[in-house]
Amino acid sequence: MKAKPVIPRALAKQDVEETVGYYLSVEAEQAALGFIDALEQAYTHIGRHPATGASRYAHELDLPGLRSWSLKRYPHIVFYVERDDHVDVWRVLHGARDLPAVFGGDEH
Repeated sequence: MKAKPVIPRALAKQDVEETVGYYLSVEAEQAALGFIDALEQAYTHIGRHPATGASRYAHELDLPGLRSWSLKRYPHIVFYVERDDHVDVWRVLHGARDLPAVFGGDEH
């Protein structure tokens, strides 16, 4: 099966920029590079196998179709919805965030 393109929304891109910016601000360049690598691996995986993401948050947050994939070695989670022709990445958030508050608004 052909991989679907993974398309991050503006908020997901902002999440990534903020995380990389944080790592750079604390002079953790290797952590920033590792985060980007882990994110690229996650995007590759969910593009090839979008149904493997956990649906736990779809139920908890009452957002049908929402799936999540945790990054390796980083406490961040990719939140996405599989579409017919692509994977729609909504957010890339630290797992300690108040997720109901984040997803409770109209930003998705």
